Amino acid sequence: MPALPSPAPGRPAATRTPSALDRLADGYVDSVARLDPYLATELGIAGHDSEVTDFSPAAVAERTDAARALLASIGEVPDQDETDSVTRAALTERLGLEIERSELRLDVAGVNNLASPLQSRDVLDQMPAETAEDWEVIAERMAAMPGSLATWAESLREAADHGVISARRQLVLGAEQARGYAAENGFFEAFAASAVGDGTQRERVARASRAAAEGYLELADFLDSLAERAPAADAIGRDAYRLASRTFLGAEVDLDETYAWGIDELRAIVAEQEEVAARINERHGTGGGRSVAAAKDALRSDPARVLHGTEELRAWMQQLSDRAIADLAGTHFDIPQPLHRLECRIAQTGSGGIYYTGPSEDLTRPGRMWWDVPAGTSRFHTWLETTTVYHEGVPGHHLQVGTQTLQAGSLNRWRALMCWVSGHGEGWALYAERLMDQLGYLDDDGDRLGMLDAQRLRAGRVVLDIGFHVGLPMPEGIAGSAGGAWTYEKAWDFMSAHWGVSEAEQRFELNRYLGWPGQAPSYKIGQRAWEQLAARATTDLRDFHRRALELGSLPLSVLEGAL
Repeated sequence: MPALPSPAPGRPAATRTPSALDRLADGYVDSVARLDPYLATELGIAGHDSEVTDFSPAAVAERTDAARALLASIGEVPDQDETDSVTRAALTERLGLEIERSELRLDVAGVNNLASPLQSRDVLDQMPAETAEDWEVIAERMAAMPGSLATWAESLREAADHGVISARRQLVLGAEQARGYAAENGFFEAFAASAVGDGTQRERVARASRAAAEGYLELADFLDSLAERAPAADAIGRDAYRLASRTFLGAEVDLDETYAWGIDELRAIVAEQEEVAARINERHGTGGGRSVAAAKDALRSDPARVLHGTEELRAWMQQLSDRAIADLAGTHFDIPQPLHRLECRIAQTGSGGIYYTGPSEDLTRPGRMWWDVPAGTSRFHTWLETTTVYHEGVPGHHLQVGTQTLQAGSLNRWRALMCWVSGHGEGWALYAERLMDQLGYLDDDGDRLGMLDAQRLRAGRVVLDIGFHVGLPMPEGIAGSAGGAWTYEKAWDFMSAHWGVSEAEQRFELNRYLGWPGQAPSYKIGQRAWEQLAARATTDLRDFHRRALELGSLPLSVLEGAL
């Protein structure tokens, strides 16, 4: 048996001799990190933080050719064991899909408000920023960002010339978002103000941030000009949606059956929420009966459930997260020691999102839960967000992504770092929310109402996203539904009846669904898959969870066989 490589600091030793297939997959990770430095930073792969990603047609073709080459190479080596057979199935599905989408120019041509090259500035949040040397690297990357954005504009133009172009609404919103980043007191100015170092160093950072901001202003002008050529229709149609759905699930689902299931799930959650609301209304003497709105008003008025300011919010997130890890480790879940550390942070762009970023490959950068607080927001309600901490932290994304990252020695680096399927990952996080309710962590009716509010939103997204893009009729006899064909205005009314978020958050969410088809439903559809698998588990849940998470993120079509 050949000697196993020494583990990275903090990483457990390998438990399996790397196979020929593992070595091919590991080499592919290095190639992708070289070709996509932003992704390298996101994955915590060292050595690329000063570089930017090239989004030009030639660079996209080079990345696609790397995927083709790996698919060809894995066909020439046999499977060493069952781990290899799972790796092969996952690689074949994921890379085949990537090639298919690239040939259609779908990914590089996509403009949306959450997950396109437009949001490249998000990578700066994941870079070390504690020392003057760290800021030298950040400044180098920021100074090069205009060139990266220009290569994306080149690909957007080339795709448009071939008839592949995002809806006009997404391009107009993209230009608005780009100008927001570059505005006075916007992201780049505020970010540069936090730099450390002497006067010369800080001025270098300030110049780089101004250059990056100028690049975003130029991109905004380009997106405005491209919008003149773009289609007005937001819906992408059934055929395109089928591919989008498969992208985020790693499996093909019956869209009509899933739409009907989503409607039934929404109705069931509303009924469950009304039962909880009735108890809250009785306790608080609101006279609201089963009214969810009355129960929410009572909870919002409860000073014990209100946090003031972002520092109080961050401290509460950290305390709740730390307590969950301490309680769950060794009882309901196996939580490896390196994952007992989770940092809660406040992000700076003000978009309103709450999200998780995983640990670096060598575990020197911990997993982090981020709250991107909108400007002017200073009051936060714990009953709404307790379940969010479990979703993003433990037993949600932190346990899931962190466990996956730890598997490089027993799987391979592609499985541990790069393979991510939304239906698997986001489905797990929703499954974790419900599981915490079953374990008694949401026995407080306020916290439980908040969890159900989040579940109601996710079920509603199945209905809205599929119905709008595929062209199915709005459901009959359900709140907020006018029946007939979906339109932007009808979708807004439907959300107003079920989402329970601020107007700004609701507008951001609706525009997200229209610009990123298939992604939002993957949460609830993935949760359905996880619940079905857990119900059929032949061991206790703790063992099932450990085995499942140690497989890493997989296409849903591969997960069941892998288990």
